[in-house]
Amino acid sequence: MAGTSQKPRLSVFRSVSHIYVQVIDDMNGQTIASASTIDPTVKGKMAKGTGGGNIKGAELIGTTIAERLKEKGITKVVFDRNGFLYHGRVRAVAEAARSAGLEF
Repeated sequence: MAGTSQKPRLSVFRSVSHIYVQVIDDMNGQTIASASTIDPTVKGKMAKGTGGGNIKGAELIGTTIAERLKEKGITKVVFDRNGFLYHGRVRAVAEAARSAGLEF
């Protein structure tokens, strides 16, 4: 799986307490955008009870990365779940990004 400048790769990594998302152009070797639950701007948006270790935090990361990509004019990506099963927080990121306007 590889991303291009027209259709970059949206890579998801989850740990026990945080979730990280990067959008990567593999042809040029550049990270276009990123978001995580440790990012200060995202932490400020988190409501009480929302964190990186739960689904609400994952949904916030999905919408945040979609907003950042739409600002750069990117609407289509390739979803890379990094070997994690497509359920729980990984699925929440994907569904939130789709509902915010990304296509994959």
